[in-house]
Amino acid sequence: MIVLIRGGSIAAGVHTSTCYADLLKEKFADTDIEIMNCSREKDSSFEGIWSFYEDIDPVRPDFLILHFGIDDMYRPVYRSEFKENLVQIVRLARQRFNPHIALLTSQPFEDPGEMDSAQIYYRTVREVSLDLDCMFVPVHLLWSGHLHESGLRHRDLVNSDYRYPNEEGHRLLCNIIYDRICSIRFFHENQ
Repeated sequence: MIVLIRGGSIAAGVHTSTCYADLLKEKFADTDIEIMNCSREKDSSFEGIWSFYEDIDPVRPDFLILHFGIDDMYRPVYRSEFKENLVQIVRLARQRFNPHIALLTSQPFEDPGEMDSAQIYYRTVREVSLDLDCMFVPVHLLWSGHLHESGLRHRDLVNSDYRYPNEEGHRLLCNIIYDRICSIRFFHENQ
């Protein structure tokens, strides 16, 4: 099974030595699951749609993980454009090779103004997931729950540039995504 991650700076592992895609590769090293990552720093959902035929289509993954939003927020990309870009990527993937698709949000922000801005994109990710029957992965909620349960502080999981998770933040992202990949694998094996 091929899992392809396509996103922006966070998925690309900006400002960290090990990103969640690297950690997933390690976890699945002795299995039939291949993790591929074609995410790039500063890529918004526009780059995601513009590069579809170079990055996604040739791979034809069984499971496509889309992780856009934060670069869109800082660019800024209008909410309507962000939504349309996600919809186009999902529809193209389904027309071309029909993979399972997951749409991820990113971490929460401590600054209320930035969190309000991020929520616009996170709600859009949820809407597209529901409208197009994709797996929705609310990283921001799971991240907050992890902080509450572990007693960690937000700054324990992000770099000095708080827009980017550190190694521990990527470890949390890996664990969140690992569970989703395992559920898709179970589905594949039981068809």
